[in-house]
Amino acid sequence: MAVAGITDTTQYLTFILNEETFAIDISKVREVLEYSTVTKVPQMPSYMDGVINIRGSVVPVVDLSMKFGMREFEKTVNTCVIIVEIMVGKSQTVLGAVVDSVQEVMELEADKIEPPPSIGTSLDTSFIKGMGKRDERFIIILNIDNVFSSQDMAFMRGGDMYEEDAVEPELARN
Repeated sequence: MAVAGITDTTQYLTFILNEETFAIDISKVREVLEYSTVTKVPQMPSYMDGVINIRGSVVPVVDLSMKFGMREFEKTVNTCVIIVEIMVGKSQTVLGAVVDSVQEVMELEADKIEPPPSIGTSLDTSFIKGMGKRDERFIIILNIDNVFSSQDMAFMRGGDMYEEDAVEPELARN
């Protein structure tokens, strides 16, 4: 049974996090960079690695394994930062995702992708677009737009909430 909304062959960038294979739709990927110096920002959540400068723009960098509650990994020569464009609400933003290593760009047909597993009502799996299968291994296909909440993005932007998420001051006092 194919995932609703995935009808054609789609290209995905695959990467490794804690020995598991993940994928992101290639249309969300801007570029892949070698992991280098990241400027630490005080009082950021544990999953925030810091910020980097990309052609004059400050880009927040997130450690995806920490965001997913996985164990922190040792940064190696294979560690990369995937620069992605995501939509949170009506706002598009750019951020970097630190991963153990980038593997390849691969094509997956819709019939090779199963819906995300149903793991009960207490676990939110909205960030998983589907489960691809290749050579008897599963590939967790991320819906990268759903990995980060509006609150995450507001925190990364210094506390500015997005328009549709802002609370009117008089409502906040009630």
